[in-house]
Amino acid sequence: MKNKLDYIIKKIQHIDKIQILELGVRQGFSTKKFIELCHSNDGFLTSVDIKDCSNVIKSDRWKFIHASDDNFKKVDKFITKHLDFILIDSLHEPNHVEKVFYHYYNFLKKGGICIIDDISWLPYSKNQERDKEFSEYINRSTFKKILEIFNQNKKNFDLEFYFRDSGYAIITKNEEGFLNRSKKIKSREFGIKNLLRKIYKRKPIN
Repeated sequence: MKNKLDYIIKKIQHIDKIQILELGVRQGFSTKKFIELCHSNDGFLTSVDIKDCSNVIKSDRWKFIHASDDNFKKVDKFITKHLDFILIDSLHEPNHVEKVFYHYYNFLKKGGICIIDDISWLPYSKNQERDKEFSEYINRSTFKKILEIFNQNKKNFDLEFYFRDSGYAIITKNEEGFLNRSKKIKSREFGIKNLLRKIYKRKPIN
């Protein structure tokens, strides 16, 4: 977790008067790091969690909202229209991630960054250090969902991936305006030619 958080801080530490939205608090590791940054950069942090995490830290640069992050009617009242940074680290389920990303992306200023946590399934794969079938499945599904969103919005934002630990998707907003809805990417992975390649293990078929 420390290395991952350090990666985030390096991405955003230069932003003066930084405005941060954090979706998911839990033990408050990222919350405390963001508050340190807000104190040094004259910024403000708004955090949202379905659990009451109001005692994680005390700061006049922090607003905690006790709600589900898809309770948009409640959360929207407390956040600025010009966010510099969003961390999505709440319910790790691809449809939920998609829903909150599409909504809060509209609050992100041009040049702002949104990071989505837990997109790497590698540590959870069979015989790996965290070997957990459900986490492998859900992280891979989230990864694919992010690719589907990006494929319909290549002009709107840049996309990078960080694969240390459980990984990040790093989204940098390039254009104002609404995003197109995601679509499944048509793949030839299970096409006849690829199946034949796997069966016969021979040179590519033209």
